[in-house]
Amino acid sequence: MKYINKLFLCALVIAMPMASCDTDELHDLNLNPQAVNQIDLNYLFSAAELGIASNGSSGDNRYIDWRTNIGMAAYAIQHLAQATGGIAPGDKYQENFETSAAPFEFTYNDQLKNISEIMRQTGPGGYAEGKHVNMRNAARILRAFSFHRLTDFYGAVPYSEANKGMEQIFFPKYDKQSAIYADLLKELDEASAALSASNPDEGFTKADFIYGGDIAKWKKWGYSLMLRLAMRVSNVDQNMAAQYVTKAAAGGVFTSNADNVWVKMAVGPSEWINQNGISRAFNPGDGGQPSYLSKTLVDFLKGNDPAIAADDDPRLMIISGGIGNWTATEWTPTTTDPLAQRGMPNGMDQGMLDAAEGKQVDQAQTFSRINPLMLQDDDPYMIMHHAEVEFLLAEALERGIGTGISGTAAEHYNAGVKSAMQMYTPFDASLTVSDAQVATYLATYPYGATPNKTSLQMIYEQLWVSKFFNWWEAWSDWRRTGYPQLTPTNYPGNITNGTIPVRLKYPTTEAAGNQNYSTGATLPDTYTTKVWWDGGTE
Repeated sequence: MKYINKLFLCALVIAMPMASCDTDELHDLNLNPQAVNQIDLNYLFSAAELGIASNGSSGDNRYIDWRTNIGMAAYAIQHLAQATGGIAPGDKYQENFETSAAPFEFTYNDQLKNISEIMRQTGPGGYAEGKHVNMRNAARILRAFSFHRLTDFYGAVPYSEANKGMEQIFFPKYDKQSAIYADLLKELDEASAALSASNPDEGFTKADFIYGGDIAKWKKWGYSLMLRLAMRVSNVDQNMAAQYVTKAAAGGVFTSNADNVWVKMAVGPSEWINQNGISRAFNPGDGGQPSYLSKTLVDFLKGNDPAIAADDDPRLMIISGGIGNWTATEWTPTTTDPLAQRGMPNGMDQGMLDAAEGKQVDQAQTFSRINPLMLQDDDPYMIMHHAEVEFLLAEALERGIGTGISGTAAEHYNAGVKSAMQMYTPFDASLTVSDAQVATYLATYPYGATPNKTSLQMIYEQLWVSKFFNWWEAWSDWRRTGYPQLTPTNYPGNITNGTIPVRLKYPTTEAAGNQNYSTGATLPDTYTTKVWWDGGTE
C-alpha cells in the first residue's frame, strides 16, 4: 500500500511542477493521523498496579486468581481443601491447562506490557524523558515484582527480549532463572536508590493508588522486595543472597504494617473492573469456588491441644468465619466456636469423605470456611506485608546471610508474628488481635524453645500462615524451605505420582509458537521439574 501511495504522489508531482515531493513529506503523508502514538503514563501506571493484583485490562479480574493463586497454590500448600466443584488442580494434582497458562499469558499481556510502554516513553529519546523519574523507577519495582513471580512459576522465561514487539522482536529468547534473578536484584538496587522526593513528579501522586506517591514507602518496598529475592536464591547462591540482604538492610525495609502493599479495590464501576478477584472467585452467585479451609491449616491454628482454646493462634477465628451456609444473599454460621472448627482433608472427593466419616457428609455443616468479612468485592488486595520482611530478617540472622541487620533473630521473629496477626483490619475493623493476645501466643510457643521445632522451622511455618490469600508466594516459600512438612495426597489418576507440584507448565501456545522454547525453556515441562532456586537447572 505504501508503494502504491508513493507512485501516486510522485505522479502528482510530475503533473504539478510547482509542488515539492521529498522523502520526509512522503513519509509524513503515509502516517495514520488517528494512530495513538502517546498514551497517558498516569493511566498506564495505575493499570500496572491493578495488574499485579490480577485486576488489569484482561477483562476478568477473577481469572488468574481463580485458576492459579487459588486453584493451584492455595490447595497445593494446604491452606484450602476441596472435595467437589470449582477449580482445584492443586488439591488432587490434576491437569488444568488454564491454571498453568494464566500467569504467563496475563503477566506479559497486562502489567508487563503497560510497564514496558512506561519505560519506553520515559527512557532515552522518549517524549517523557526526564519528566516522570519517580514513576519510571516505581515501574521498575513493579516490573521486578512481576518478573520474579513469573520466573518462580516456570523457571526460564523470556526476559531480556520480552515485550519488545515495537523493536520487531516477536519470538523472544528465554533467559536462565539465575540470570533473571541477578538482573532483577540489580534493577531493585538501582530503582530504589534513584527514587527521591526531589525528582519531577508529573502526576505520579495521583496515578499511584498503592502509596499515593509516598517516595519513602516506595523505597522501603523496593528494598523489602530485594530482601525477598535475595533470600529466595539463598540455597543456591549464598554470595548473591548475602550481597543483597546487606544492601536491603542498609537501604531500609518495611518497619510496620503501615508499609504494607495493598492495591485498593472498589465496587464500581462494574464487577469486571475494580473489584477484588479473590473475593469474586469465592462469592456464591459469582465465582462460587468452594471456600473450605484445609485440615492442615485449621489443625495448625488450633495449637498443640485441640481440646482447649487457650493455646490457639488468634488468627483462627479471623481466617475462619465458622461453619455454616453461605449463599448469594447471606452468610449463616452454624457455629463460630473455636473448639468446633474443623478443616477439610486435602485430596478427597465426596465419596472418600463419606467413607472416612462412615456417613454422608454435609460439607457446609462440617468444615470451616474462609471468613466472608475478608471476601467483600471492594476489599483491598494484599501484595506484600511487613511480617514477611521480619521473618526473612530472622532467617538471615539464623543462617548468617548478609550483614548490617540490627537486633536478634528472636526479636524479628516476634515482630513478624505480631504484624502477621494484626494486619487484617483493612479487610474489616473487627478483625483485630490485641497486643495481649500476641504476647500470650508468643509465651505459649517461645522462639527457639518450643519442643520438637527448630527456630528455622518456626520461621518458615509462620511465613506459610502469614501468606493466606497470597498463596502463590506461600507456594514459593514452601518450595524453597520445605516447611511446613506437608503430607502429599495421592488421588487416583493424579499426574505427579502423588508428589506436590513444584512448578507450572508453559502454555501450549508458547511451546508451539516460540521457536526459542525448545532450546531455552526449563525442561522437561512437567509439574515436578524444579526451578533453579529450588535445586533445579538454571
